[in-house]
Amino acid sequence: MKTLTAALILVAAPAAAQIVAEPHLYEVNGESFEGYVAYNSALPSTRGTVLIVHDWDGLTDYEMRRAEMLAALGYTAFAVDVYGAGRRPQGFEENRAFSGALYGDRDRFRSLLLGAVEAAGDIPGATDAAVMIGYCFGGAAVLEAARGGAPLEGFVSFHGGLGTPEGQDWSATPAPIVFFHGTADPVSGPMDLAQTLSELEAAGVPHEAQLFGGARHSFTVYGSDDYDLVADQDSWEGLQTFLEDRLGG
Repeated sequence: MKTLTAALILVAAPAAAQIVAEPHLYEVNGESFEGYVAYNSALPSTRGTVLIVHDWDGLTDYEMRRAEMLAALGYTAFAVDVYGAGRRPQGFEENRAFSGALYGDRDRFRSLLLGAVEAAGDIPGATDAAVMIGYCFGGAAVLEAARGGAPLEGFVSFHGGLGTPEGQDWSATPAPIVFFHGTADPVSGPMDLAQTLSELEAAGVPHEAQLFGGARHSFTVYGSDDYDLVADQDSWEGLQTFLEDRLGG
């Protein structure tokens, strides 16, 4: 499980005291899923809704802390679950098996993501205006949702898996996409990002990319060998700017 060392540094302490954070059960196509919701109960209204898609190791403390950080900024945060309630992979082999099953069934993957977007509407205080973000596998999921036409105000990929599956394109993408990516990413390198950006340009989809020189694949993951404090903080600031632009407030 990821550690939490740097997360709370970025959370405003006064707001954190008002954060309500709790598991959230929901259903997609009759299947049960367990996400995590965080919001600031002291605020008269939310600044907007942010959905977070977890990494390949499932919904962990990492995504929960990111949700709480967003709640401290005034957003309603919903960390979604695409593996299923009670289905949490244990170790590398299960991480690969769980994520690989969804990569191998893109229709199901997309259905679960779109179902989570719909389920967000049942969260107290959630708004119609929402943005989806994700890290690593979650970043790839965000791009899947974008290609699937998820009715959102924006999409954000942090060191996400890139590459457009055969038979897919960006024609249904309804909103801008932002990429935060490292130039030394050995999983999805700069050439992969360039190809994706070229596809978005050809499709007329608004997009931006912020590159971090020397940053590797998991530069936002606290405690990992790839963690890069400057890239983590700068990309978090970039996210806040994007959210202010797309959700207002």
